[in-house]
Amino acid sequence: MKSLDDYLRDAERAHGHLCAGQVLGVRMAMLGLQKLGIDDPHGKDRKRLVTFVEIDRCATDAVAVVTGCRVGKRALKFRDWGKVAATFVDVSTGRAIRIAAKESSKALAKQIHPELESKNQQQMLAYREIADGDLFTTQWVKVELPPEEFPGYKGDRIICEMCGEGINFCREVRRDGKVLCRSCAGECYYEVI
Repeated sequence: MKSLDDYLRDAERAHGHLCAGQVLGVRMAMLGLQKLGIDDPHGKDRKRLVTFVEIDRCATDAVAVVTGCRVGKRALKFRDWGKVAATFVDVSTGRAIRIAAKESSKALAKQIHPELESKNQQQMLAYREIADGDLFTTQWVKVELPPEEFPGYKGDRIICEMCGEGINFCREVRRDGKVLCRSCAGECYYEVI
C-alpha cells in the first residue's frame, strides 16, 4: 500500500479538493485493508474486495481511491444511511469489517489544535494524527453477498413488461403475475413530465 500522504494526494486529485472527509475516508480505507490483510487493492488483490459505503460525501470518494472499488465494477456498493462508515468485505475469505468515524473525533480535533480557527483545518490536521481507536469504531461483521452482487457477475437480462426496458442483476419486481422494473412497480425517483 501507499503512504497516507500519497493516498491523500490521489484523493485530492480525484475529488477536486482535500478536506477533512477525504482524510477520514483515506484513513478508514487504509485501516479496513490492513485489518483484512489486503495490501495490493489495485493489483493482485483487486478482485478480493467489495466495499459498502454509507454516505454520498467526500469520504466515499477517498474510500474508492484507496480501495480501487468502483460502482461500475460492482465492487463499490452505496447504502444511503448518512453515516461516515464503510464495510470492507474480503470475498475470498468472507471476512468483513465495518468501520465508522467516531462523532467524538470532531471535539478531539478541536482539543488537539485549538490554535487553528477553522474547524475544517483542525479536523484535517488532527485526523492525520489521531490514533485509529480514537478516530473509528470497528466491528467484525458478516455480509451475505448473493452471486449477483459479485464483481463480474453475468446474469440474465429481464425485460419489464410495462415499459420494455431491460433489467440486470435480479433487480426486477414480480407483481400480479408480471415482471416489472422498480420504476413501473412504483419505486420511481423521478416523475415523467
